[in-house]
Amino acid sequence: MKKIVVMAGVLLVSATSFAQKKEIKKAERALKNSDVTEAISYINEAEASIASADADMKTEFYVLKGQIYLADAGNNGFEKMKKSADAFKKALEMDANNSDAKTGVQQLRAALVNSAVTDQRAKNYALATEKLYTSYTVADVELDLYNAAESSILAKDYDTALKHYEKLLDLGYTGITKEWIATDTETGEIVTFADESARTTGMLSGKYTNPDERMAASVKGDILKNIAIIYTSKGDKEKAMKVMADARKENPDDVSLMRAEADMAYQNNDMKTYNMLMDKIIATDPTNAELRYNLGVGFAKNGENDKAIEQYKKALELDPNYAAAQINIAATMLGQEGAIVEEMNSLGTSAADNKRYDALKQKRKDLYMDVIPYLESAIKLRSENIELVRTLMNIYSQTGQDAKSKAMKAKLAEMEGEQ
Repeated sequence: MKKIVVMAGVLLVSATSFAQKKEIKKAERALKNSDVTEAISYINEAEASIASADADMKTEFYVLKGQIYLADAGNNGFEKMKKSADAFKKALEMDANNSDAKTGVQQLRAALVNSAVTDQRAKNYALATEKLYTSYTVADVELDLYNAAESSILAKDYDTALKHYEKLLDLGYTGITKEWIATDTETGEIVTFADESARTTGMLSGKYTNPDERMAASVKGDILKNIAIIYTSKGDKEKAMKVMADARKENPDDVSLMRAEADMAYQNNDMKTYNMLMDKIIATDPTNAELRYNLGVGFAKNGENDKAIEQYKKALELDPNYAAAQINIAATMLGQEGAIVEEMNSLGTSAADNKRYDALKQKRKDLYMDVIPYLESAIKLRSENIELVRTLMNIYSQTGQDAKSKAMKAKLAEMEGEQ
């Protein structure tokens, strides 16, 4: 009886395996014929007894299931993409070197990332985050986890962002990778390609020239900065400072970390530390106009207006078309007007007071005349800025430049009419 029972068991397993194989083949044929609905029906029938199958058949089953649900997902069927991801993960657990599973994962990653990009354009950042994280879990590409964290920030889901950023730190992620670049012949802009093969294809089109390679900049500083900002927003400044202190101790000369620490100091209104760090950063890149501008902002926030204007002017020396620097010079200089007007209003009618009043009036006019060139330059670069036009109109009027004031008034009326 024991032999009969054993043989019966073998026959049962064989019959079951044959049935599974049959359903899998039916599902495979249906997929090849683009009949996804029928393929799902057959793969579901096979799944009912897949637990008893051997490792090879299980691998074959999960690869096919992943392919079917990926085909059924199209460009935006996220739930089906998740089923596809689960299937491919199980296939790779059974056979880590299965080429069909690896190919399926690459195709699924492309679908998830492209769909996430579409969501981000539609400002559906939460869904984009889920898709990017799903891509990371199946494809194990750390860039997807980084992008999921960035998307979480846009979704204002700071807890999820923090979790992803801290995972990236644990993984030692920096984002430093080789990039394949070329110059667009029409625009002159440098274009980054997904890989060397994509760049080669682009070069063959004749649309690009000057092929080259470069290393992408580290994003570790940005990660730490965002972690620190999140902790700061939660009221946990000690954790924020510890994250940054540990990072700076580990990499004291990393400029991206210096910038991240400077940003955190700015957020915490620690302008002394901010300005000290910005000085160090500028020493590493003295011809960077943006760094000079940012240092000027720090000085201005700290009430050191002369130093602020000095840095803004240095930014303009490096980039004469830096509109923000021109605007901030004008705004900082006009900040002196309040004290002048206050003193003028406090004076009496004595001869001494009248003399002082006239001196202050001239000082105010001189201030306006000093400001005018910066506002005029800024308007050339920011012609749509209605407040610049309004301010310059009023200053022209105060300095007796009536023709210019009328021209600005007409421009202002035209701009307000378009709103």
